[in-house]
Amino acid sequence: MIEARRLHILRAVADHRTVTAAAAALHLTPSAVSQQLTALEQETGHRLVERGAKGVRLTPAGEILLGHTHAVLARLERAEAELAAYDAGRAGTVTVAAFATGIALVVAPALARLGGTAPGIRIRVQDAEGDASVPMVLDRQVDVAVAVEYRGAPAADDPRLTHLALYAEPFDAVVPVTHRLAGADEVPLAELAKDPWIGPYPGNPCHDVVVLACESAGFQPRPEHFSDDFRAVVALAAAGAGVALVPRTALRGTDLTGVVVRPVDGVAPTRRVFAAVRRGAAGHPLIRPVLDALEAAAPR
Repeated sequence: MIEARRLHILRAVADHRTVTAAAAALHLTPSAVSQQLTALEQETGHRLVERGAKGVRLTPAGEILLGHTHAVLARLERAEAELAAYDAGRAGTVTVAAFATGIALVVAPALARLGGTAPGIRIRVQDAEGDASVPMVLDRQVDVAVAVEYRGAPAADDPRLTHLALYAEPFDAVVPVTHRLAGADEVPLAELAKDPWIGPYPGNPCHDVVVLACESAGFQPRPEHFSDDFRAVVALAAAGAGVALVPRTALRGTDLTGVVVRPVDGVAPTRRVFAAVRRGAAGHPLIRPVLDALEAAAPR
């Protein structure tokens, strides 16, 4: 008989590629993870992982078991959801991880909405960059992620997750008031090829959006200043330090003195935001109202 908790460990090792990283995500010691993997191999009668200098990888038998693991864990999540619905105890805590703008735009309004429609549900919010919250869901550190599409993100049909599209927003060009294109109605990205750039750090999903947009316009941006805080990005542009692309909602409430904000000429780069939960958990009586509130709060 295969124990489900060992399947959780197998999936964590497959996701994180090292025993140490998987142990940290699961709040276990590396030796405990190794012991559970060994026990799982004994239960199945197959070698499931191979350890190398660059970490751990699954054997062919391990890959087969991982495919079944996604389905098994999804069924368990669904079983928990149905049992919770049967119990009808619609009171409890749901943890949501989201990036700062997502918190302001959809999570906070959803929280306010739930106060009237589902007062028994308590929301705990954690600030997490757009690429960090989905792994937190998979590692069971949080229940719901509000995240941004990025290169390397799990696909919408990933068997481990259920996705809910929330909203999409364009990036606008932010240039100093003294910039040569400050008077233009729209800014062609190709005209900014030789400018110094300001933007998020590599790894931030918005960094990927900016780089891909510039590559589509035929150049590689020349970043000179980095910040994941768009207020800082705008302040640096106002000081004449360079140009930037900023998501439109991130400009709300930001001091725009010293800069000009213009739409991008042609197809604008876009940030796509979604909510994600573990597959099978979307029907949970605590999680379903949260997803509905997030969807209702999302701008159209």
